[in-house]
Amino acid sequence: MVSQSTSIAIIGGGMGGLTAAIALTRIAGVEVTIFEQASRLGEVGAGVTVAPNAQRVLDALGVLDRVREAGAVPDGHGVYQNSMGGLVTDAAWEDSARQYRNIGMYRPDLISVLASEVAPATIRLGHRLAAVHHSGAGVRLDFENGETAEFDALIGADGIHSVVRRAIGQFPEPVYSGYIVYRGVVDAARLPADWPMISQVWMGDERHFMCYPLKQRKLFNFVAGVPSDRPLAGPWSGPAEVSELAAEFSSDIWDPRLARFIDAIEETFWWGLFDHEPLTNWSRGPIALLGDAAHTMLPHQGQGVNQAIEDSMALATFLRAAKTPADIPEAFRRYTAVRMQRTAILQHGSRRSGWMFDAQHEFADLAKRDADLRVGRDFRRSAVFDYDAQKVAEQALTRFERTPVA
Repeated sequence: MVSQSTSIAIIGGGMGGLTAAIALTRIAGVEVTIFEQASRLGEVGAGVTVAPNAQRVLDALGVLDRVREAGAVPDGHGVYQNSMGGLVTDAAWEDSARQYRNIGMYRPDLISVLASEVAPATIRLGHRLAAVHHSGAGVRLDFENGETAEFDALIGADGIHSVVRRAIGQFPEPVYSGYIVYRGVVDAARLPADWPMISQVWMGDERHFMCYPLKQRKLFNFVAGVPSDRPLAGPWSGPAEVSELAAEFSSDIWDPRLARFIDAIEETFWWGLFDHEPLTNWSRGPIALLGDAAHTMLPHQGQGVNQAIEDSMALATFLRAAKTPADIPEAFRRYTAVRMQRTAILQHGSRRSGWMFDAQHEFADLAKRDADLRVGRDFRRSAVFDYDAQKVAEQALTRFERTPVA
């Protein structure tokens, strides 16, 4: 294990950056500093799913109980439905051992829980990264506020527009999906008293609508995907009128229950859905990427944040085996080798899930779509939810130590 005096900077104080700070401190025993460009930690007031594969990591870090307390565990399996509410298949949002079941989290709550597990002095707000320079065996960081700082290593958890990514020579072009999503939350008290406390997805007419409970079941998250070229002619996100969202699901092919849900919405925002092709590398010397900076993916498998959490555990496991700061670049190479394939598969899988929800490409054949959704139910549980990021990293570490890189 490297010395506690080993210093690592994390750029980005979002869910990935905060989890990385917890993991690097508790697993690898290093000193971390988080630099966040905003003046306060926070997230857009919408929901995120903490999936079983990420819960396994948070459990190992001692954080899961607080996440469960702040979130909402559903009453049972979710459902995929056609536009009129007819059942296509249930969604087994749990691991095979049924130890972990999806938790719906209000994003500000998850940020709050994670931030409370990090020493306040660790977080530096109001620091937008301007440039990264190699400085001896480490890095020097220049910030737009005029400050500079030097560290033994750097983690870029700074999202789809990552500055750190440019420092390792990766310049992916954002790929627009052709879709925007309307997002927001609904006060559960505005819904019918018997509204199911599960995730529900309606699919039809090149559109889909999802909702699930959050915040101790006091709120419901919603995500509505519709085709649009809006982001190609202006900004990638912005406020929207609820009437605009309602009009997208107003025809008589849609379930009247969905109309009741939309009637309860008081505010919404829209986002363009972008991802990028898998990168060819995630690290260079003492610099590595994590989360969206490494593997921006569409939200249709609910794995963006969850993969950042997996990244954090894998990164900490490989850093724990580093004996000196000089060993950090090799730890980063090992981390990259283990994580790149998994996230590339999920990047493609998230695109494919979007095609299924919206009956695009080969899934315009609804019989094929429905059959694939049924098959995918069990595959998702075994291939995605049963994944143990810590175990996989430890097994890989053993293999690396037996066959050191020449």
